[in-house]
Amino acid sequence: MNATDRTPADLLRSALATDPARPLVTFYDDATGERVELSVATFANWVSKTANLLQGDLGAEPGDRLALLLPQHWQSAVWLLACASVGVTVEIGGDPASADLVVSGPDTLDAARACGGERVALALRPLGGRFPAAPAGFADYAVEVPGQGDRFAPYVPVDPDAPALVIGGSGSAARTELTWAGLVERARADAGVRGLGPGSRVLSGLAYDTWEGLSAGLFAPLAAGGSVVLCRNLGELSAESLDKRVESERVTDRAV
Repeated sequence: MNATDRTPADLLRSALATDPARPLVTFYDDATGERVELSVATFANWVSKTANLLQGDLGAEPGDRLALLLPQHWQSAVWLLACASVGVTVEIGGDPASADLVVSGPDTLDAARACGGERVALALRPLGGRFPAAPAGFADYAVEVPGQGDRFAPYVPVDPDAPALVIGGSGSAARTELTWAGLVERARADAGVRGLGPGSRVLSGLAYDTWEGLSAGLFAPLAAGGSVVLCRNLGELSAESLDKRVESERVTDRAV
């Protein structure tokens, strides 16, 4: 990847320029049997649409704080890169009451209602399906995002040294705070430790609520020019079936 990339959005642009057709995120939900594969180009299109929704319809600006209440999922990865494109700080599992915006899955809607700003809900249904009826007080992501533009340009350039990612609550010993540049640097370091490079394929069953899960499940493969096989509910899979997936998906590294 380009050594001058300093934000995750830069990394995605480099991936798009290098090989837009290759797989970037392959998602499995082993509780439902869902499988979704997104090429670099398809993933980048989802990111652009989501960033346009975030910046345009939701009025988000650099420095705003977004509480991300989503599980390990391909749409969570999209939101992380959309926030990086706008410059919105992502608080993983953050307190909605103190956030400017909240993005919630179907299981955290009650907690998300504490947010006084814009609220977006994701049904997390196969193929990005919508809720049968939008939850009261929320915009349904699956309804709002299709009509957004396929190209995105931030109103203000993202500052690589601005706050990017917060993991862990206030006062937590495991709390992690990173700038965009710090996130990219740490992802590159993790990729080096794992021996990742162009063409590497990481299978991750780790949740997105720790840096380890976010790194293995998105940022380290992206920084290395590789891809990720993201597995939700991996415990539902037998050892034999996991071995078959590793073979069929040409996995080169595991984080489970």
